[in-house]
Amino acid sequence: MDAIINFLNTIFWGYVLIYGLLAVGVFFTVRLGFLQFRHFPEFFRVLRASRETDRAGITPLQALTVSLASRVGTGNLAGVAVALTLGGPGAIFWMWMVALVGMATAYAESTLAQLYKTRNAEGNYRGGPAFYIARGLGLPWAGGIFSVCLILSFGLVFNAVQANSIAGAVETAFGLPTWACGVLLAVLTAVVIFGGIKQIARVAEIVVPFMAVAYLLVAIFVIIFNITALPGVIGMIIGNAFGVQEAAGGVTGGLAAAMLNGVKRGLFSNEAGMGSAPNIAAVATPDPHHPSSQGLVQGLGVFIDTLLICSATAFMILLSGVYTPGMETTGTELTQQALSAHIGGAGIYFVAIAIFFFAFTSIIGNYSYAENALTFLGAGTGVPVMIMRIGVLLMVIWGSMQSVATVFNTADASMGLMATINLIAIVALSGTVVKLTKDYFAQRKAGQVPTFHAADYEELKGHIDDTIWHRDNA
Repeated sequence: MDAIINFLNTIFWGYVLIYGLLAVGVFFTVRLGFLQFRHFPEFFRVLRASRETDRAGITPLQALTVSLASRVGTGNLAGVAVALTLGGPGAIFWMWMVALVGMATAYAESTLAQLYKTRNAEGNYRGGPAFYIARGLGLPWAGGIFSVCLILSFGLVFNAVQANSIAGAVETAFGLPTWACGVLLAVLTAVVIFGGIKQIARVAEIVVPFMAVAYLLVAIFVIIFNITALPGVIGMIIGNAFGVQEAAGGVTGGLAAAMLNGVKRGLFSNEAGMGSAPNIAAVATPDPHHPSSQGLVQGLGVFIDTLLICSATAFMILLSGVYTPGMETTGTELTQQALSAHIGGAGIYFVAIAIFFFAFTSIIGNYSYAENALTFLGAGTGVPVMIMRIGVLLMVIWGSMQSVATVFNTADASMGLMATINLIAIVALSGTVVKLTKDYFAQRKAGQVPTFHAADYEELKGHIDDTIWHRDNA
């Protein structure tokens, strides 16, 4: 069994997804006319102006913070350090590049999630890749496979991984036993997830901006006090990215290592194309009332995750003087050492606290995706949801105390299959994304508030929920 799982992970993560995610990002960047560059201010404008919600949904800001809750996890602290030690400073440049094209992918999948969303038995918005695979492509069986994979990976096992990271960091910094941390974490998680997706959104709306701003402020403090060294660090990142400094880099693999590790870190961190964030994007009440508006909001999430938070970690490490090419120290330990060099012993505690908030919000964000998947499978209320919530809490406690490689590898394989299905689906539906995008910006150019008119999309009749888009059918 282990051999099969390892083989699948080699195929998915060594070939299909590394190249597939990047290729799809470039595909949508080109086909959408370099939207994330030409219309970058619109990403901020639509979020700033979005205030609308209704009883069936959450606000666009809440949807963004929940997706960021899932995106921004321990990988933003530990994963960037790993990319640096394995790929050298040049990995950061390629991390930036993959995030820039990933914004287009994130836009596409979240726009589709909005378009094809529906209501659950309680009248609340639900949607995501499983829904646009079933309703847009007419492949409900593929949507079912996607949903099962999402529940297994994001709903259960990855939450154990996040809990494991929290418990380890807290034990190192504060001496709290891992089992005690697991129980405490499970209690906090229960308080949030038993309130459903709207409760998760309310918590994320408060916690995520707080944790992100606090982390970025520390990074800005570090950069200001090391401003004279900043040009040299940026030069090192760019030089190493193209092999100019690879001879002195001390990193095995040179240009290839920098590119591979940077691409991996960018893709794994921002999740663009994975099919995760669209599950919460669909729950938002669009404002303006057009599917593209929420695609723009989620595209901004990729920018914040990678180009801001991951970059903050990279700069703090490279400006610390702790990092040396080929060093053995990596992951959370390297980030802690770097921050300690900047702010003293408090650095260890700050990183532990940051990991706690980053990973905790990832747990509740991941759970919201799993609940969405249950809705698609026809089990989005009552006993099945209760079983899912209890399962999440048990995985949090279990994950805090141990790490079982086979289970985690199984989750990786599951996520690999999920992401592959999603990439095929969004490329197949790319024509619809292009039409929606042209419609949105044509209305914006004409001085109008972009509004989706279902009557203009005869090909969507019978595939989208008229009770959701009824305002535009009148």
